[in-house]
Amino acid sequence: MAKKVDVLIIGGGSIGLHAAYYLLKAGRSVTVIDQAQVAAGSSSGNAGHIVPSHIVPLAAPGIITTAIKWMLDPARSPFGMRISLDPAYLSWLLQFAAACSEQNVQRAIPPLKSLGLLSARNFADLIAAEQFDCHYHQTGLLFLYKTESAWQSGRHEAELLHQHGLPAEVLDKPAVHQREPAALEDVIGGVHFTGDASLNPAQYLQLLAQRVRQMGANLQENSPVTGYELANGKIRAVRSILEDYEPAEVVLAAGAWSPLAARGLGLHLPVQAARGYSLTMQAIATMPAQALLLGERRVAVTPMGERLRFTGRLELSGLNTSVNQRHIAGIERAVREYIRVDEQLTITETWAGLRPTTPDGMPIVGRSNRWSNLILATGHAMLGLSLGPGTGQVVTELVKGQPPTFDLGPFRAERFG
Repeated sequence: MAKKVDVLIIGGGSIGLHAAYYLLKAGRSVTVIDQAQVAAGSSSGNAGHIVPSHIVPLAAPGIITTAIKWMLDPARSPFGMRISLDPAYLSWLLQFAAACSEQNVQRAIPPLKSLGLLSARNFADLIAAEQFDCHYHQTGLLFLYKTESAWQSGRHEAELLHQHGLPAEVLDKPAVHQREPAALEDVIGGVHFTGDASLNPAQYLQLLAQRVRQMGANLQENSPVTGYELANGKIRAVRSILEDYEPAEVVLAAGAWSPLAARGLGLHLPVQAARGYSLTMQAIATMPAQALLLGERRVAVTPMGERLRFTGRLELSGLNTSVNQRHIAGIERAVREYIRVDEQLTITETWAGLRPTTPDGMPIVGRSNRWSNLILATGHAMLGLSLGPGTGQVVTELVKGQPPTFDLGPFRAERFG
């Protein structure tokens, strides 16, 4: 017999846990089920960057040409893709190519800005209210550049942010070396996105999971969805390996596994898994002063107290979380091109995780047109951690029947037909 529950959240990563937190704060009862471990998925090993500055979607003009150039140098490329004749994958690639336009960028900026700023405010409020010890630092994100062409691109991005009321500071060579003493001499300039922040994502998500348990949430791990019972435009029951549920509301927040978790619902969710890598080590002799992004190499560097993490690469790889040590070594080599790094590193973890990526580079957030008690919250790509608190708030508003804080129209799944 199915267990009656109030709100059932499918997925226990950043999006699912933040939705649980805000729903519990609003007085709702919450059950979270995850196909693996709660708070240990694709957000746990990422760069830990909170980036309201990231208002330009992945699908933008020039990205295809850039990706092709990268793939011609596989040893140094921050991008890779599998060869597959899977119709869903090929369709996604065609939709992505079509979305790489200035029109898509202009359409995406307002909602990405609204969700990013809401999330950044919510991070600050939540961490202060709950007194989470997770190496949260509001010191911004500093981009480092070694070539004039890349620095020029960074200056253009800073100007775009200024046009939309977001802070960005362009730094010449003396200024960037004063701001980041760990930078090597041949770093010629930088852009400091001063409204950004960073934290240790694994610590933060574990603390968040503990908090939602304390608030009364039921968290079920190793419990993938196996099917649904549907009637009269509603999800009557959700079946999982461990238990069946009869929910009043369902939130699908399963990240890269969302299309798999949604099988049987007849939804079109064009989400492809994009693998990223990180290596974490004990603190080095010259720790960076703030979170960094290495412009030409697209590698992130994040100090986390007594730990330092390097994160990079974007691979359209399917649901594959294996760690390719060749790419881990490539990320380390890239970092050594920009900042002072000890000759010998004490590496404590290597990791690979999946980003749920949509063709137009925007998440899918909103109530389903097909099933009246289903809310979709997936497709956040590399911003699942960064956009988690804002997504959790607007999901809660949808469950409560309130108008969301900002217009979710551009995020609706129906935009894909």
